Amino acid sequence: MAVGHEFLYLSGTNTPALAPERVEVPPEAVHAAKEAARMIKSFEGKTPAIGDGSYVHPSADVFGNVRIGSSCWIGPGARLRGDYGRIVVGDNTSVEDNCVIHARPDEQTTIGNWVTIGHGAIVHNATIHDWALLGMGSIISDWALVGEWAVIAEGAVVRQRQEIPSRRIAVGTPARLLDKPVTDQFIADWTQFKGVYVDLARRYPTGLT
Repeated sequence: MAVGHEFLYLSGTNTPALAPERVEVPPEAVHAAKEAARMIKSFEGKTPAIGDGSYVHPSADVFGNVRIGSSCWIGPGARLRGDYGRIVVGDNTSVEDNCVIHARPDEQTTIGNWVTIGHGAIVHNATIHDWALLGMGSIISDWALVGEWAVIAEGAVVRQRQEIPSRRIAVGTPARLLDKPVTDQFIADWTQFKGVYVDLARRYPTGLT
């Protein structure tokens, strides 16, 4: 048997065929290739700025006039398009898988510090204050405002120009406020949970192989 090869059998026969030789690629070379493949691109002379300790997954798209703070985690399939508008993301914020963030022409989407944007959420030309939590599949529409420690439930739609006050919970389509506010215990729990993604931003560059 040839060293470095495996035998395969041709379909419907007992005839062996050599499989392609395995090639070991050093982990550092894999990491370098992934970094080179990342879709962080300039648009019309505007280049994204990525803060220290932030991680952008190789399958995420970050284009143009985008500023991402430190220790953020930008997940697989996320798309931040700063083409005809601007996007500003604060520190320690997580933008999870398949989120879309965009802004209207010559306007800005602003996302604060320690914000959690759940899988598949859309934020369009809105302002999201510190510590807010946007549930999976939620939509935050043009000129909407989400207050500090506000919670947008999964699948909820915050309408254009709608304001969700600090420490309130919004659910449904269109979004409506629940009577029950965000509790101190919820804040304590989610302060810890949010740190998980900050830690992932540190672990992913070398842990994803």
